[in-house]
Amino acid sequence: MAANRTLTIEPVTRIEGHSRITIQLDSDGRVADAKFHLTQFRGFEKFCEGRPYREMPALTARTCGICPVSHLVASSKACDQLLSVSIPPTAVKLRRIMNLAQLLQSHALSFFHLSSPDLLLGWDSDPAQRNIFGVMRSHPQLAKDGIRLRQVGQVMIETLGGKRIHPAWMVPGGVNEPLTEEKRSSLLKMIPEGMTIARRTYNLFKDLVTKFPDEVQHFGNFPSLFLSLVTPRGGLEHYDGLIRIKDAEGNLVEDMVPPEEYQRLIGEAVESYSYMKFPYYKRHGYPNGMYRVGPLARLNNCDRCGTPFADVALAEFRTLQEARPVASSFHYHYARLVEIIFALETIDRLLRDPKILETRIRARARSNQDEGIGVAEAPRGILIHHYRINPRGLMTWMNLIIATGHNNLAMNRSVQQVAERYVQGNQLQEGMLNRVEAVIRCYDPCLSCASHAVGQMPLHIQLRDATGRIVDELVRR
Repeated sequence: MAANRTLTIEPVTRIEGHSRITIQLDSDGRVADAKFHLTQFRGFEKFCEGRPYREMPALTARTCGICPVSHLVASSKACDQLLSVSIPPTAVKLRRIMNLAQLLQSHALSFFHLSSPDLLLGWDSDPAQRNIFGVMRSHPQLAKDGIRLRQVGQVMIETLGGKRIHPAWMVPGGVNEPLTEEKRSSLLKMIPEGMTIARRTYNLFKDLVTKFPDEVQHFGNFPSLFLSLVTPRGGLEHYDGLIRIKDAEGNLVEDMVPPEEYQRLIGEAVESYSYMKFPYYKRHGYPNGMYRVGPLARLNNCDRCGTPFADVALAEFRTLQEARPVASSFHYHYARLVEIIFALETIDRLLRDPKILETRIRARARSNQDEGIGVAEAPRGILIHHYRINPRGLMTWMNLIIATGHNNLAMNRSVQQVAERYVQGNQLQEGMLNRVEAVIRCYDPCLSCASHAVGQMPLHIQLRDATGRIVDELVRR
């Protein structure tokens, strides 16, 4: 009889950041356990202490080069609370546009560059070809569409903020430069092409998804809660809103909760095998309080999108699972394409508002509160920035709950489910392990953002000599 074995997938490919997956096999080659490990640690919460709070939008945006705008939004909103100001309405609209442009480019990156190779070339295809370059050879138009759609989002960010990555444009109290007629015209010109690509890709994927019934059934398909922001009328929301939680049957567990009350709803746990926190719904306890966030949760929770084409797509999305929230994490891909359509339609509407060119775009004040909480929807889910400052305006404490972190329990559950379905330890094949990776790609994790933790961090340090021999070792559990 074979001995117990551990399979390690390291690194997990086509995601942002560094991680590994371990799969433990029993003596018969069956999957006994599987875990998703975040292996990098950065600790923004700690090294931001002592810095002026006005630096936080620009500083925390450096958490990530993929979704810096999301941190700009949440951080600026937390600083707005520290100032005790209501920012000008035009500044709110401009922030919304940049946030949706961020969502557009990030979703395009996830679908076209990271996930489409599996969908178009096959889970079992040659890994040397199963990448964006393979897609360019086999589906050149789709590859071009992906590059162009992401470019549209990036150029929108650059037009508003001056550069595509880490624009120093969103600030406490609003934004630092109004929109000009010339810039508005250039942004509007990009929308028709972007919408053509978005609708073409959406229609392609509606047919493509029918080819993967087994993956739909087993890629993170289980009951869970869903958490997101919604508008006061229950609409799809990304910049500002109220917290809604639904259960797997579609019942409202929490509704219209002000984001500032997040600590009443969300607890945070740590585990020794990962540098990522494990948020959970407090009422259900840990780990039973598992929930999912991001595009799948947002579409499950909202009553409507509020834009013409996106509402049609939302109605079609809901036919995937009648009368209940869509449960399979495979359908994160579908939800992203719906949100891309919504983003383009909403940006178009905001840009056509005559007041978008008003020059009152910033409220100025000194700090008037010692605590501020900023909450927004990042591409991957709800993002929370919570700050405390001293009378001198210096940071004394910070808590970040990153979108990817909210999904940590669900990602681990998904890895276990996929491994149990596809991995056979006595006859391993590369396509089996690729499916385990692919379920993580459904969540589009941003691990550079998510590498934070509370409490004492696990630590394992080995000192080796030139021959590789361990000469000293330190372990902290």
